[in-house]
Amino acid sequence: MVQIAPSILSADFSRLGEELKGIEEGGADLVHCDVMDGHFVPNLTIGPVVLEGVKRSTSLPLDIHLMVENNPFFVELFAPLKPRYISFHWEEEKHPHRLVQRIKELGIGAGIAINPATPVSFLKEILPELEFVLIMSVNPGFGGQKFITSGVQKVRELREMASQLNPALKIEVDGGVNRETAPLLRRAGADILVAGSFIFKSSNYREAISTLRGEG
Repeated sequence: MVQIAPSILSADFSRLGEELKGIEEGGADLVHCDVMDGHFVPNLTIGPVVLEGVKRSTSLPLDIHLMVENNPFFVELFAPLKPRYISFHWEEEKHPHRLVQRIKELGIGAGIAINPATPVSFLKEILPELEFVLIMSVNPGFGGQKFITSGVQKVRELREMASQLNPALKIEVDGGVNRETAPLLRRAGADILVAGSFIFKSSNYREAISTLRGEG
């Protein structure tokens, strides 16, 4: 069954503890944490102090998505939080294989994220080393953007490629995931759906999470 990872980028940070409790009670599987440095993307978000508070406030595992320059520095910075996953962007990292190996050495699930304009074929050589791939279905940097429909075909292509090279690979999708797009992504082969606005702007987190999972 598909996992749901609410993105706290869309949460109300004035009551973050309550928001985390709400998604945990609502049946979320992961907490998706977007780390932006204002360089790789034109936005600046959260650092280790905030994520330490998130870690203390929920039993849900952390899924940290790095949208930064100097990926190795940030991997080491967040590793003490013992997240379930860390992903970094293919477009930014000069030595992706080396960094994937380091993340795995730290006991963390290693993933690579790709922007909408990046073909999944670029990952062919490194795919056997990955636990997951994060397909961006919006341009990274801001929440609430419109879904880029080519993301569905990219999920299909990646699932086909993974069937030969890494059958256990998880496919995560982030951007514009809602009532209409989630079924398309599930059918295409997605394993983890990241959603921000659809969940945190809803009046019932459990219902929103259930809808994304295809249960209602």
